[in-house]
Amino acid sequence: MAKEVINQTLRAVIVDDEELARGFLRELLAAYPGIEIAAECSNGFEAVKAVAETSPDLLFLDVQMPKLDGFEVLELIGQTREAPPVVIFVTAFDQYAMRAFDAHAVDYLLKPFSAERFERALERAKSRLGERRLPLDLAAGRPPAERPQRIVVKDGTRVHIIPLDKLDYVEAQDDYVALHSAGRSHLKQQSIASLEAALDPARFVRIHRSVLVNLERVARIEPYGKESRIAILTDGTRLPVSRSGYTRLLEAMEASSK
Repeated sequence: MAKEVINQTLRAVIVDDEELARGFLRELLAAYPGIEIAAECSNGFEAVKAVAETSPDLLFLDVQMPKLDGFEVLELIGQTREAPPVVIFVTAFDQYAMRAFDAHAVDYLLKPFSAERFERALERAKSRLGERRLPLDLAAGRPPAERPQRIVVKDGTRVHIIPLDKLDYVEAQDDYVALHSAGRSHLKQQSIASLEAALDPARFVRIHRSVLVNLERVARIEPYGKESRIAILTDGTRLPVSRSGYTRLLEAMEASSK
């Protein structure tokens, strides 16, 4: 019965930082001759590279890994492929389940799991491959406890990791955002609205339709013309503040002082 679950040749990539976990998945997949293991990866960087090189149909993905976590891997894959692989999360931590399904994962296998549970995950994967529900949407609707603590940006073959504590402000630039951190700027293909939804509103405030600022970087607010204002950051950067943005900024500053 197990061999009837997948009736077409599929390419799979296994990503887990534990060799025993990768070996267990390898053994389970051996029961399915219609699935070819295209690559095995022990960290997130290897996973992004393997997906780009092998174009797999299935991705068995751990969450907590060195260098890049599973959600950051998905974000980078989503930037580089029109049709990312169908994702099955395989992890020992149950607290990421909601976030995994927000990222359109087809299933969430909680270690330890049985061969029967694995088979059900493959059945769902086969169904999803027919539907191809894309693209990934990793930002919206995250509970506060699951908000990201860093932002990953792919620049050609390089990947930049920006901790949110180091992010000074963000500017919208057409279909991109410019992330300003420690005197450098990184372009990321994302709307400022979706980035705002992913970040903690107690830390990052939309002060203008095109500007999102780290509240800790705001040194003072000054009038600029008749009805406009500017925010002066600790490094001297001057940012425009709209009327509604000024209200949000005051509310956030008041809340942070309590």
